[in-house]
Amino acid sequence: MKDEKIPITNDYIFKKIFSKKGNEDILKDLLIGILEIPIEKIEVQSEVSLEKELIGNKLGRLDIVAVLNDDTIINIEMQVGKQYNYIDRSLYYWSGSYYNDLKAGEDYSKTKKTIGINILNYELFKEGPYHEIGRLKREYNNKVITDKMEIHYIQLPKFIKERKGTETKLEQWMQFLCQKDKRKVEQAMVKNKEIRKANAEYGILTGEAYERRLAYLIDKGQRDYNTQIIGARNEGIEMGIKRGKKEGIEELAKKLLKLGVSNEIIEKAVKSGKNEIRK
Repeated sequence: MKDEKIPITNDYIFKKIFSKKGNEDILKDLLIGILEIPIEKIEVQSEVSLEKELIGNKLGRLDIVAVLNDDTIINIEMQVGKQYNYIDRSLYYWSGSYYNDLKAGEDYSKTKKTIGINILNYELFKEGPYHEIGRLKREYNNKVITDKMEIHYIQLPKFIKERKGTETKLEQWMQFLCQKDKRKVEQAMVKNKEIRKANAEYGILTGEAYERRLAYLIDKGQRDYNTQIIGARNEGIEMGIKRGKKEGIEELAKKLLKLGVSNEIIEKAVKSGKNEIRK
């Protein structure tokens, strides 16, 4: 492992900073920037666990689930690598949070507003701004059907391309997460004390060998998984080509036999032995 600083967008590092007990003020400030609403209180429901859980189930979700003072459920997902069908995946996770909160026998009106926040280290949409919000709407006058569904997509590469500053709270947090412009990161920390606290946490996490090892294993797990997927796909293509060739040769041999061509000539044409031709 190279002695280099793990990025804040690393799945484990991100969740460790924002879901740690005692860091509720950090998460609250980030959410105020994203949602642009006042938040009095926040309770983290899911905190990043220990190494055995992480390594055994990476590729799983190391998400952050929190509940606001008005009972709104927040599900935050940091996604580093590009995922196939991510829109479907984000909808599935959102619906799971929305559905699972309703207790058996409760009236549907008891369902709580659920917000999915997806922070992506790649561009999900070719067009549009870096921060987009998805809502359920009617075709008629584009009217919102319900305020209980809300999904945010924050694309970090687009934020970098847009060359934003540190004027808003969200811009300050994005500069901190991206870590691309040192001057702007420093400006964000000057303006926002919660970012200064988050930066201190980041320094501690990336400075301790145990935490660095965990982050490395998470990153390695993701890379190994991607390699396996690519390998399996290439192997499938190769097997398909071989099978196609074999089936093509068999069809050719059958046609030649029907035309009365001798076995010796067919053997030379399809490069198969006598036993294969007899079959």
